[in-house]
Amino acid sequence: MNLLDKIRTNKDIKELDKKDLPVLAQEIRDRIISVVSKTGGHIASSLGVVELTIAMHYVFNIPEDTLIWDVGHQAYAHKIITGRNNKFDSLRTFKGISGFAKMSESSCDGFTVGHSGTSISAGLGISWAKHFQKDNSKVISVIGDGSMTAGLAFEGLNQTGDSGRDLIVILNDNDMSISHNVGALSSFLSRTLSAKYLQNMKKEFGSFLKSLPGIGDDIYKFAKRSEDSFKTFVTPGMFFESLNFDYFGPINGHRLDHLIDIMENIKDHHEPVLLHVRTVKGKGYEPAEKNPVYFHGVGSFDVDTGNGNKSRSLIPSYTEVFGKTLINFAKQDKNIIAITAAMPEGTGLTQFGRVFPERFFDVGIAEQHAVTFAAALASKGLKPVVAIYSTFLQRAYDQILHDVCIEAHHVVFAIDRGGIVGEDGPTHHGLFDYSYLRNIPNMTIMAPKDENELVKMLKTALDHDGPIALRYPRGKAVGVEIEEQPVSIEIGTGELISQGDDICIIAVGRVVAEAVKAKKELEESGISAAVVNARFIKPLDKNLILEMTERTGAVITVEDNVLDGGFGSSVLEMLADNGKLNCRIKRIGIMDKFVEHGAAEILRKEYHIDSSAIVKAAIELGADKKTDDEMKNR
Repeated sequence: MNLLDKIRTNKDIKELDKKDLPVLAQEIRDRIISVVSKTGGHIASSLGVVELTIAMHYVFNIPEDTLIWDVGHQAYAHKIITGRNNKFDSLRTFKGISGFAKMSESSCDGFTVGHSGTSISAGLGISWAKHFQKDNSKVISVIGDGSMTAGLAFEGLNQTGDSGRDLIVILNDNDMSISHNVGALSSFLSRTLSAKYLQNMKKEFGSFLKSLPGIGDDIYKFAKRSEDSFKTFVTPGMFFESLNFDYFGPINGHRLDHLIDIMENIKDHHEPVLLHVRTVKGKGYEPAEKNPVYFHGVGSFDVDTGNGNKSRSLIPSYTEVFGKTLINFAKQDKNIIAITAAMPEGTGLTQFGRVFPERFFDVGIAEQHAVTFAAALASKGLKPVVAIYSTFLQRAYDQILHDVCIEAHHVVFAIDRGGIVGEDGPTHHGLFDYSYLRNIPNMTIMAPKDENELVKMLKTALDHDGPIALRYPRGKAVGVEIEEQPVSIEIGTGELISQGDDICIIAVGRVVAEAVKAKKELEESGISAAVVNARFIKPLDKNLILEMTERTGAVITVEDNVLDGGFGSSVLEMLADNGKLNCRIKRIGIMDKFVEHGAAEILRKEYHIDSSAIVKAAIELGADKKTDDEMKNR
C-alpha cells in the first residue's frame, strides 16, 4: 500500500513522518500526470506546487485555517489530499470534479476561484470576517508571480498592509524573475529570521529604542533602515516591506523541510506576512519542465513522450485564423497594433509578436490597463486590436465604457473563447459578452458563422471608425475556403442563408451552423424554415428581420450567450419598438444560470442550444399550423 492510499483526508498527512513526505510528493505527481494525460488540464502549475501544498496541509489546520488559491490552476494536489482522490479521475468532465477550487465542492476550498489576482483581497475579507466572529484561525492566500501583475492583487496588498490584519500571502514564483538571488544564504536567513523568538526580540528592541527620550525615534528609524538595507542585499523583499508586510524568502519551494520550518515559524505571526517561494513549473515531469507553456493547459497526451493524443486537424482554429489574418493586414497597415493580457499563445498573437515586435504589447494579467492603453493609442490615430478571452474582458468593463466608448475611439476587441468553452467551467465560459457590451453607446458587435466570415469581419473592424467587437468561439473552425481578398461587410447587415415560409430562425455566430442543421431536420417534417445569419448583434439588420417576421409570423432566435440582455433580447426590443410583437417568438440561449464544466458538445445539448433544441422549439411554436390571418398576410 502506497502512502497516498493512506491519505483519505488532509488530516492524515500530519500523521506521516517528515522523511516520508517526499515519497508522498512523488506519488501525488504520478497521480496528477496519470489523470491529466486522459482528461487534459492545467498540469504544469499543479506539478510545481506539490511540495508547497503538502507543507501547507502539514503545518496548518485546514479547513479551520482557510486556504485560498489564486486562479486555481495549481490546486490538483490540494484536491487529491482533501478527500477527492477517489473522484480525481473525473477531473473536468461533466458532473465530475472541477479543475478549480470550488467552495461548493469541498470545505477545504476556502474561496471559489478561476480568475487571477483575487486571492489577497479574498483572504483579507475572510481575515476580517474571522476577526468579527472572534475566530483566531489563520488565512493563507497563495498567489503566482503572473497574477501579481493584476491590479487587484496590489489593491489587496495595499489594504492588507494598511490594516495590519493577520494574513499570510505565499508568492509562488515560478517564472517571472522577481529575483535571481535564490540560494542557500537567503533560504537560511529567511528560515532563521522568521523564528518566533527573533521576531519577538526585534519588536521588543524596537519598542526600547522608541522609548529613549529625545533620540528614540531617530535611532529606531536608523536601525530599521539598516535592517532593510541588509535584507535588500540578500533578499528582494523591500517592496513588500514597504507595504507593511513581514517578508521572508525567496526559499526553494521544493525543499519540504525548509518549507515546513518557515511555515511553522510564520504561523504564529499576527500581522501581514509574505512568504516568497521559488518553484519549477512542471516539476517532476520532464516534458512539462521543458515546455511549461504548452503544458499550462493541455489536452490528453501520451505520458511517455508528452505528445498530444489528438492528431492535428487540417482545419485551423478560429484563433489561428485570427492571428494569421491580423499579420496579413498589419503588413499593409503600419497603424495596426496588437495587444494581449498575458495570453499571446492563447489569443494567436505569438507570431505577430515575432513579425512586428515593436507593434506587439503583452501587458501581463492587466486587462483594465490593456483597454485604457489601447484607447490612448487610438486617440492618436493608431488601430489597436485588443485580443482577450471573453471571460477575462469582463474585468475591463468600466474601461471599455469610459475610456473607449465615450469618445468612440477606434479600438478593435478580438474576443476569443466566446460562448461555451468546455472543461474549465463557469469561470471561463464566454456567455455574457453580448449582454455586457450591447448596452454601451457607440459599440458595434459582430460574430462570424465561419472562418471566412471571421476574416471579413476583422477587415470590417479595422476599416470601421469607432469601438467594435468581434466575438468568435474556441476550437476548430468550420473548414470553409477563405477569400484571398476579403472585403468589409456593411455595418448592421445580416445574411439570408435560405428562404422559408413557416418559421424564421435567426442565429448569430457559431450557432448559425446549428440553425442550418435544424432547417434540414424540419424539412423532413414538412416545415419550411428560413435561416438568417444576423452577423451583427448591434446594430441589428432591422429591415431583414422585420421582413422575415412578416413573411413567416414565427421567429426563433439562437445564441450561445445568456438570454438576459443578449441577442434574442435585442430582437424582441426591436420588434416591440416596431409594433411587431403579434408574431410567435421563441428565444434559444443560456437560461439564468451558470454553465458547469464538461465537453462543449455535451454542454450544448444539456443547455439546449443545439439543432435538436431548435427543432423542438419550432414544433412548440406550431410552425406547421399557421393561422388563417398569417396565411392571408403572405
